Amino acid sequence: MKPLTQLMPALLLAALAHGQVLADQAQVAVAANFTEPIKAVAAVLEKTTGHTLAVTVGATGKLYAQIKNGAPFDVFLAANTAAPAALEKDGVAKTGSSFTYANGKLVLWSADASKVDAKGDVLKGNSFRKLAYANPKTAPYGEAAMQTIDKLGLASAVTPKLVQGESIGQAFNFVHTGNAELGFVALSQVLEGGKLKGGSMWVVPQALYRPIQQNAVLLNRGQNNPAAVALIKLLQSPNIKDLIRSYGYEI
Repeated sequence: MKPLTQLMPALLLAALAHGQVLADQAQVAVAANFTEPIKAVAAVLEKTTGHTLAVTVGATGKLYAQIKNGAPFDVFLAANTAAPAALEKDGVAKTGSSFTYANGKLVLWSADASKVDAKGDVLKGNSFRKLAYANPKTAPYGEAAMQTIDKLGLASAVTPKLVQGESIGQAFNFVHTGNAELGFVALSQVLEGGKLKGGSMWVVPQALYRPIQQNAVLLNRGQNNPAAVALIKLLQSPNIKDLIRSYGYEI
């Protein structure tokens, strides 16, 4: 048997071949609407580079506050443009690194396949007990929901029935578990393979709410992390853009 010192070069080459030596991990803060897409993106990243992601999901506003207070994230995928821009301005993120990775769409969704009609008239009918939405102060999709309600002139009618989630993820769970018959959620949460996974939905017309432009930014901590840099690069590649579109986003 060869001595260990003679075996080390071969072991090192084998490890390199499998990406075990060069692989790094990035800590990524992700807006809750992007929970499922980031899983698919992470799988592509690991397959092509060996790098992995440790993902924390939540409301954009809360993640922003955590980053400002020193939370150890490398990349931030927000659901707006304001938070990444503020982090760049404050010197917490690399200047000029912010870019749009997706444009989100708001939907009214129910787990009941017969509840939501194609025009969203169920809202005007007011024949429901609870309507879930995300906190508009911290979640851009929650803000879009309130803009929609106001544009439709339904604020006084539906306000007593509103159930507020901390994030768009919690708003979705309220509807998924039956705690609310209806909810304003992200289109990406109810699609699978480009098709509705279940229930019924109304895709809210863009004219009823301000565009949900979602920006990513490379945080200072991630500038020297190969996994973080690779993720930023991957998110801008044509193939990943097609993957993101499959979840109902516009690019």
